[in-house]
Amino acid sequence: MSESAIDLRIGVIGAGLRRSVALEAHRPGRGARVVAVADTDAAAAAAIAPNLDDPQIFPDHRTMLAQAELDAVLVLTPDDTHEEVACDTLKAGVPSFVEKPLGITVAQTDAILRTAYETGTRLYVGHNMRHMGVVRLMRDIIARGVIGEPKTVWVRHFVSYGGDYYFKDWHADRTHTTGLLLQKAAHDLDVIHWLVNGYTQRVNAMGALTLYGDLPRRAPGTPRPENWLREFTWPPTEHRDLNHLVDVEDVSVMNMRLDNGVIATYQQCHFTPDYWRNYTVIGTEGRLENIGDAPGDIVKVWNTGPSEYRAEADIDYRIPEAKGGHGGADTLIVDEFLRFVREGGRTETSPVAARMAVAAGVLATRSLRGGGTPYDVPPLDPELIRYFDDGQIRV
Repeated sequence: MSESAIDLRIGVIGAGLRRSVALEAHRPGRGARVVAVADTDAAAAAAIAPNLDDPQIFPDHRTMLAQAELDAVLVLTPDDTHEEVACDTLKAGVPSFVEKPLGITVAQTDAILRTAYETGTRLYVGHNMRHMGVVRLMRDIIARGVIGEPKTVWVRHFVSYGGDYYFKDWHADRTHTTGLLLQKAAHDLDVIHWLVNGYTQRVNAMGALTLYGDLPRRAPGTPRPENWLREFTWPPTEHRDLNHLVDVEDVSVMNMRLDNGVIATYQQCHFTPDYWRNYTVIGTEGRLENIGDAPGDIVKVWNTGPSEYRAEADIDYRIPEAKGGHGGADTLIVDEFLRFVREGGRTETSPVAARMAVAAGVLATRSLRGGGTPYDVPPLDPELIRYFDDGQIRV
C-alpha cells in the first residue's frame, strides 16, 4: 500500500445489485477512492462509472489485478463466484472485502479462509448486520444479563419483495446460490450465533417451493424486466417474467442446536405483505423481542412474571438513530474495512463466523431437500480459527 497516498485505492469487482457498497466506499479526499471497476457486463460497469468519478473499467477481475494499482478490493460478484474471485485477489496480495455469503458450499468457504491464511492477505467479510442498531442493541441487552442466560432464539423473516428480488434472476437457480436458506439467511444465522456466542452444531430443516414454482417464467436468455426493482408486484400471484429456472424454496423452517446448548429456529417466507425480521431471545430471567428493526423502533424486554401476555413490556429500548443503508450499517462496515486495510487487527465481523453461517445454511438446505434429516456441521481447522480470532497475525 502506498504510504504517501491520502486515499486508499479501491478496486470493485462486480457492479450489479451490490454496487451500493462500492458507492459507500468511494470517498475521495476522505480516505478512499474507487479507481477501478471490473465486470464481465460492460453495461453494468459503464452505468456505475459516473457515480465513481469515472474509474478505470476492466472486462474481468484478473485483468484489473494485473494492470491496476490497488490497495484493496471489494468482491461484489454473485455468490457462486466468490471462491474463484476471492482466492485470486488474496493470492495477488490485495486485502479483500467479500460480500456475504462467503460462498455457497462449505468447501468454498474453507478454500477462501485457507488462501487468506497461506498468503497472509487480509480478508474481511461483509456481514453488515453486525453493525445494525437493532442487532447491537439486542447483543448489549443480552450481554448485560437483562434476560439472564440465553437459552433459545427464534427468528421470523418476512420478505415482502421476495418475488421481485429473488425469483427473477440468478438467485432462483440453486447452482448459483445453493438455496435462499443460505443466500438470504446467512446474515440472520450469523446474528443468531453472535447474539448468544455459539455456532450451530446440528441442524435440520423443512421447506418447499410453494408459490413461485407455478408462475410464468421468461424464456432462457431473456433479460429481466427493466423496472424489476422499481415497481414491486402485489399480490405475489401476479408475478410474471420469473427466471427461466426456479428451483429454490420460497418457504423454509430451520432448527439448530448450538455448541453451547442454545436451541434456535429460523423461519423465512418470500411472499409476505411486509418486510422485517422479528427476533425473540429467551433467557433464564426474561425475554426480548424487537418490534421493527429500523432506527427509532423498539426492542422490548419482559423480565418479571409469571403473567398472561402483556403487550406492554417491562423495559422498552429504542433503536438508535442512524444514517445510511441498512440502518447505518453500510457506512459502518465500510469504515471498519478501510480501518482494517490500513491497520489490521480484530474486527466486529469474522471470517470464521461467516464460514459457520454458510455451513449451517448449507447443511439445513441439504436437510430440507432430504426430508428433514438432521446433519452435523463439519468443524473448521483449529489452526484457521486461531489465525482469524487473533486478528490474522501469523505467529
